[in-house]
Amino acid sequence: MSRRVDRATLLHAGVILLLFALNFILPDYHHGVLARVMALSVYAMGYNLLFGYAGLLSLGHAMFFSAGLYGAGLLMVHLGWPALPALLGGILAGALLGAVIGALALRTTGVAFMIVTMMFGQVFFLAIIYWNGWTGGDQGLVVPQEARNLFGLDLFQPTTRYMAALALFSIVLVATLVLVRSSYGRVLVAIRENEERTRMLGYDTFSNKLIAVIVSATICAAAGASYALLFGHVGANFASVQYSILPLLWVLTGGAATTLGPLIGTLFMYYAIDITSGFTTAWLLVVGAALILLILFFPRGLLGSIRERWVRWLP
Repeated sequence: MSRRVDRATLLHAGVILLLFALNFILPDYHHGVLARVMALSVYAMGYNLLFGYAGLLSLGHAMFFSAGLYGAGLLMVHLGWPALPALLGGILAGALLGAVIGALALRTTGVAFMIVTMMFGQVFFLAIIYWNGWTGGDQGLVVPQEARNLFGLDLFQPTTRYMAALALFSIVLVATLVLVRSSYGRVLVAIRENEERTRMLGYDTFSNKLIAVIVSATICAAAGASYALLFGHVGANFASVQYSILPLLWVLTGGAATTLGPLIGTLFMYYAIDITSGFTTAWLLVVGAALILLILFFPRGLLGSIRERWVRWLP
């Protein structure tokens, strides 16, 4: 068991060190892309905690990402808050929203849970459009450059932005690894596999699932609040159903219930869309065909299938 833990720890440390080294190697374009991918993969990690480990399929997670995004953005744009309080405000907004939505949505199960979360997500999206005087509506808001300053560091600068995205990614990655290997993480997996049996063993499945929703929402809100700081844009499209489906695709592509799957899936999907859209207008067809092939040959996602077939110790 200790050898497995050591391997997993070394693997995650190696990934973080590789991303750190890429900061000094990548050309400008890919440098910016990878910073964006790391921020979005944190969003996917939050989604993976709920979907991959707890087995709860949500189609409304964009509201948690957007709660962080708008929570931080509105505080900076309209109230002139500094970056750090705004960042914390955005994360808190996502956590509170997760507690409320979780307490209501978890009264349902299965397909009903998926539909209820999607409906809540649509209400959140329509609220953003309706209060366009504050939110900017479809146009969104631009966070002033002078507000994007954290601990004296200018997040408008590419290197600083990259390192901030890496810091966020590293913190969430390590926290996720610790959480899923803890006794609580095992309870979530037990709920996913057989909730009734887990309840018979004496566990309060509702409370454990509610905690999972809140933690997932908090991570997603942290990704959203950080996105507002790092890239200076707050837009309603981030609250649309599309942005609830994207983390599902990222997680399924990389491997659900794997700690590094969200990063692999986000990276793969981002570059697949970026490359194919550069040489054809039918890029959705090409990306769709690639996803079908991926599902056929890697039914559990890239890392999930690798773990199942060859590398059993992958977390």
